[in-house]
Amino acid sequence: MREVFQNQLTDVQTRLVEIAESVTNIMEKASKAFLNNDVTLADEAIALAEANENRALALDELVIRVLAKQSPVARDLRVLVSALRISASLERMGALAGHIAAIARYRFPGSAVPESLRTTFEEMGSLDVELARKVTTLLANTDVDLARQIQAEDARVDELHRGVFDIVLADDWKENAMYTVDVTLASRYHERFADHVVEISTKVSYLTTGEWHEND
Repeated sequence: MREVFQNQLTDVQTRLVEIAESVTNIMEKASKAFLNNDVTLADEAIALAEANENRALALDELVIRVLAKQSPVARDLRVLVSALRISASLERMGALAGHIAAIARYRFPGSAVPESLRTTFEEMGSLDVELARKVTTLLANTDVDLARQIQAEDARVDELHRGVFDIVLADDWKENAMYTVDVTLASRYHERFADHVVEISTKVSYLTTGEWHEND
C-alpha cells in the first residue's frame, strides 16, 4: 500500500511539472503574439490555455482521490494540499497568458502595443517566460536557493508594471483609448503571472524548510 501511495505522489509531481512546462509554452507564444501581431501564435496560446485548464482539473481530481483513499498525515498531507494550491496557480498562469494572447487576437491585423511601450513588454514577456522555466525546474527538483532567486526576480516585473501605469497616466500620453485599455490589461496579466510564480516558490520553500514567509 505504501508503494502505491509513493507512486501516486510521484505522479502528482510529474503532472505538476508537465503543467508548468505547458504554462511556459503558453506564455512564450502569447508574448510573441502580443508583440508581433501573430494571430496564429495567439490562437495556439488560447487553445493551449484551455487544454491546460483541463489538465489542472484532472490533477486536482487525482489529488482528491489520493486524499480520500490514503488519509495521509504530516508532510505527505502538506505535499498534497500544496499540490492543489500549486495546480490552481498554474491553471491561473495559463489563463493569464491566454488573456494576453486574446488581446493580440482581437486587435489583429493591428498591433496591441504602441511603439513607446514595445521595449517594456518585450522585457516583461521575457521575464515571465524565464520565471516560468525556473518554477518548472523548481517543481522537478526542489531547491530553496532557486526558490529565493525566483522571489527576488519578481521585483523587476512589478517595477515594469508600475512603469506602464506611469506612462499611460502621464500628460504626454497621446495614444487612443484602445491602446490604453490593451496595455493596462496586458501589463496586469504579466504582473499577476509573475506573482503566481512567486506563490508557487513560497509553497515549495515551505515544504522544504517548514518555514513560512509571507511575500510583500
